[in-house]
Amino acid sequence: MKVVIVGGGPAGMLAGISAIKSKNEVIIIEKMDILGKKLLITGKGRCNITSNLPMDEFIKNVPGNGKFLYSSFNNFTNKDIVNILEEEGVKTKVERGQRVFPMSDKAIDVRDELLNKLIKLGAKIYKNSEAKEIIVKDKKVIGLKYKSENVIKEIKCDKLILATGGKSYPLTGSTGDGYKLAEKVGHTVTKIRPSLVPLEVDKSYINICKELQGLSLKNVKIYLIDINKGKNIYEDFGEMLFTHFGVSGPTILSSSAHLLRYKDIDNLLKENKIELRIDLKPALTEKKLNERILRDFSEEKNKEFKNSLNNLLPKKMIELIVRISEINPEKKVNEITKEERKKLVHILKNLNFIIRGFRNIEEAIITAGGIDIREINPKTMESKIVKGLFFAGEIIDVDAYTGGFNLQIAYSTGYTAGKD
Repeated sequence: MKVVIVGGGPAGMLAGISAIKSKNEVIIIEKMDILGKKLLITGKGRCNITSNLPMDEFIKNVPGNGKFLYSSFNNFTNKDIVNILEEEGVKTKVERGQRVFPMSDKAIDVRDELLNKLIKLGAKIYKNSEAKEIIVKDKKVIGLKYKSENVIKEIKCDKLILATGGKSYPLTGSTGDGYKLAEKVGHTVTKIRPSLVPLEVDKSYINICKELQGLSLKNVKIYLIDINKGKNIYEDFGEMLFTHFGVSGPTILSSSAHLLRYKDIDNLLKENKIELRIDLKPALTEKKLNERILRDFSEEKNKEFKNSLNNLLPKKMIELIVRISEINPEKKVNEITKEERKKLVHILKNLNFIIRGFRNIEEAIITAGGIDIREINPKTMESKIVKGLFFAGEIIDVDAYTGGFNLQIAYSTGYTAGKD
């Protein structure tokens, strides 16, 4: 059987490996000049390959239609991708948060070994080739039209796998081509939105974020709150980063995946009704934090307030906290009142910002939305509309939090699409 795969990212490469192992002839159509271009920038160039969590924990980390992936995750697990890479010589390690990385810390090693395996297995790879049209007859795939060297060519196939990615990071080739191809043969594409994307703050908070730009906070707790309902939408613990437009970093990116699905979110953002609350000292209760501050103050009684927080806060944040507290910066710490100290504690546990919206899709790590899962057989990844058409990876309306889960979705759906 001849299998044509459109897209040479992680989903496409795994689909190719799987299809060849199932005794098929495989041709990969890739519009860029290299395969796995987006894979090379994942994990800041280190490639967060997958998560080391048990596979039954994965679906909990996929807010976008996670249950649809049950069969795929069973077909190809985190252990399976690690085994494939280690067979090819890429050793792995597990870091904080159960994130799996290559021992070398180089994403290119992961990409190269998957590519080498494809080549060794005999896959044909057509680079700089852009898919233009799926050829369908009697509701069955019979081929593909693609453009190569400015010439439209045609290739016959028994099975076609769309693994073109979403719309995030368009410079890597993810420009939404697959959505158009699928729509032309009758598929529905759900609303496309950025996910795992930085958040913008309201203009009244921009200057604060610019003041803190580049500051990374570790071991903080964040909350996203619906002000109208006084309700926690999302909470997380870990690292975040201040930028010139707002906030980013792992906890913020994961929060965006949850926030975009919250009811009436667009209106709430317009009305300034979404609050980001940062607990700078989550390991301490307000009582314990007060005791800690009292202890620090008692050790340096004659210090001015503005010089007394070096052991408590990053240097870049001290001036801001002093200003928000409205405590005289030149006041001696032994003169600070109980009420002033209480206010300082509250600020450290509740540093608030109003969220205005999401950054655009070009800055998103992944795309939310895609081919409607109701039109795909979850056990095989085959279209319910066109026989012989399969989907894999980010083109499908599934998306997860940070931590290697999205790449595992690509491997698992790709492998499933290729094997049947």
